[in-house]
Amino acid sequence: MDLDGTILAMDLTLDPRDVDAVQRLVGAGMTVIVCTGRPYPGAVPWVTSLGLTGPIVCYQGAQVRTLEGGTLLDHGIPHDVAMEVIRFARARDLHIQAYRDDKLIVERDRPEAHIYAEHASMQVHVVGDLDEAMGPTTPKLVIVAAPATLEVLLPEARESWKGRLNVATSTPDYLEFTSVESDKASALRFLSERLGVAQGEVVAVGDGRNDASMIAWAGLGVAVDGSPAEVIAAADRTIPGPGQGGIPELASLLLS
Repeated sequence: MDLDGTILAMDLTLDPRDVDAVQRLVGAGMTVIVCTGRPYPGAVPWVTSLGLTGPIVCYQGAQVRTLEGGTLLDHGIPHDVAMEVIRFARARDLHIQAYRDDKLIVERDRPEAHIYAEHASMQVHVVGDLDEAMGPTTPKLVIVAAPATLEVLLPEARESWKGRLNVATSTPDYLEFTSVESDKASALRFLSERLGVAQGEVVAVGDGRNDASMIAWAGLGVAVDGSPAEVIAAADRTIPGPGQGGIPELASLLLS
């Protein structure tokens, strides 16, 4: 289950009915896994609020972590490829951010960094030069810009790094880059094998382009109403968004 736009509203509220639906699934013996683009520190509070204790897929599938912070899977973007994306953003005067040791790092203290940081419950660390500060890999890169700007950039970026990076929007103003090995489907596949759950017994629900891969991979793929066309196309059915009865509807279906 994705967080933002799926069970977590964009104003960062959780509807108690949605939380109750998740707990009904857990109580029935189902394993509920959060699969989010959020960095690990920005995911943990919401996983805890949902009453979940299992592993967390974070950074768009680049990492699978335990609730206590342990790492089960880690596929970052190699430094040289990350710098290609950073130069792409620099040339267009776009805000871009990377991550190291669960810290959000940026070259310039721009408003976009603080907008993202507030939403993700992170702190901004200005490092001056990502080339020096980033390390050998970064879990993901994020360009934060107006949705109209990102809709233009998305096909260009996908073509430029085809076969080398996964590129997708998560929310309309975040364009996210991960290793070609890293997406929510690959992380969910890893966890399913680890937990001994067959692909046909997996349900995946989300609302962003970054969710399309896991929705397509799962035995039952569920998209939130109003998701981008490629997400709807990947899904078997749709449900209403956070606080609108979608998660309870899905829980009732799975428990029937």
